[in-house]
Amino acid sequence: MGTVVDDAASVEFHAFFERHYAELSRLAYLLTGESDTADDLAADALLALWHRWDRVRAADHPAAYARGVVTNLARTRIRSAVRERRRIALFWSQREENIENPDVAGVVDVQEALRRLPFRKRACVVLRHAFDLSEKDTALALGVSVGTVKSQTSKGMAELQRLLGTQGVPQRMHAAVGAPRCSPAVEGLRARTGEGGGRDR
Repeated sequence: MGTVVDDAASVEFHAFFERHYAELSRLAYLLTGESDTADDLAADALLALWHRWDRVRAADHPAAYARGVVTNLARTRIRSAVRERRRIALFWSQREENIENPDVAGVVDVQEALRRLPFRKRACVVLRHAFDLSEKDTALALGVSVGTVKSQTSKGMAELQRLLGTQGVPQRMHAAVGAPRCSPAVEGLRARTGEGGGRDR
């Protein structure tokens, strides 16, 4: 009986994987600006979901849960990268680049502009305007209030429009995200979870 339950859960998970991997990879890409990192973060998030699949499948909004996992992993990755850059700068006694007054005229790329936003603003803008989520769904994914989403999205969009000098920011964000490729991390995840196989405890 247990095998039947496990097989059903495995099939269900793989259906979720195929349905949401591309979205999660694009989300990670817009949050980090790194395609290889995005693939890895999406795979790591899905592996984490697999290990707690009983809890995830019982959630009211499994996709929102998954977006929250990706967002948290991206935040951790960015903080780690920032710490590493600071250590390197300190080691070589280099002065940190002054970004208080960025060269707005030189900002022509959506990814570069997004990277200038504080993480919460960036996450709200990406979920609302690149993924077309409602304010409620965005709040659910990020674990914040709808009011926070409204405020952070408004401020983030105003900043992006200042940096990019255009009113077509949402459209440019959509265009900036291509279809994700199938990375070795994803292939490894598929192998570990085993299509239709038993669960990896």
